Amino acid sequence: MIRPHLWVLVWGLVVMPVLATALEVRGVFSQGGYVVGETQPHATITASNGERTLTTTANADGLFVLGLDRDAASTLTVKTPSGNTTIPITAVEYNIQRINGLPPSQVSPVNPKLLKRIRAEAKLKRQGYASQADVAGFAQTFIPPVTGPVTGAFGNQRVLNGEPKRPHYGVDIAAPKGSPIVAPADGIVSLANNDMHYEGGLVFLDHGQGLVSVYLHMDSVAVKAGQRVKQGEVLGTVGAKGRATGPHLCWRMRWQGQNMDPSLWLDDGFTDPAKTAD
Repeated sequence: MIRPHLWVLVWGLVVMPVLATALEVRGVFSQGGYVVGETQPHATITASNGERTLTTTANADGLFVLGLDRDAASTLTVKTPSGNTTIPITAVEYNIQRINGLPPSQVSPVNPKLLKRIRAEAKLKRQGYASQADVAGFAQTFIPPVTGPVTGAFGNQRVLNGEPKRPHYGVDIAAPKGSPIVAPADGIVSLANNDMHYEGGLVFLDHGQGLVSVYLHMDSVAVKAGQRVKQGEVLGTVGAKGRATGPHLCWRMRWQGQNMDPSLWLDDGFTDPAKTAD
């Protein structure tokens, strides 16, 4: 897959004082990718793809982050007080992934009590995704949360027990049960739960401005909501809880509803990203 790491500079004028200020953006400009930029401190940034406009605010250092959805449009126009730029977004082809042998309650649940639980857990997840932590972990170079082969690629269309489902919005990394899962960058925990129906042990980590990375199927959770963690700090351990057929980490990322490929934040990707399950 093409991974265009790019820098774009756009020059604008600041009225007081009369000095030139550059809008700088970098990132992976493809579907599932991201944009990290620098503009004036506390500036309002708008990002539009022609169908939807999202707004964020730069931090005290002028840094900001934008997420590109799995199905992002072909261009993204970024507007700031320092100037505007339109970024071409590379399209990605996704495969079909078939998983069989899952319990029916993990694919199409019908039990009223279980459905009530699922709705309550969905509310917790919405609250976790709504976090807006005042940190700048998104500006760091990310490290892998766990080491192992990739067994499920981001974006694949999922067919579970023969039923077409939503795309896979994560990267599955196989590892032995009990392997430590570490924070890929600084952040604040916005959700920590050891027993979710679909996800098993689940952790949300806000790396700043609502860029939330997610860790599913954990055997144990070692952090609490509201806790500030540093890059490399242990979040918990690999497991096979929830909708899983074996021990692995499902690593996800989201920003303002945009489902992103977390592996694109790694400079060199994973050691063996070609090993994906079809």
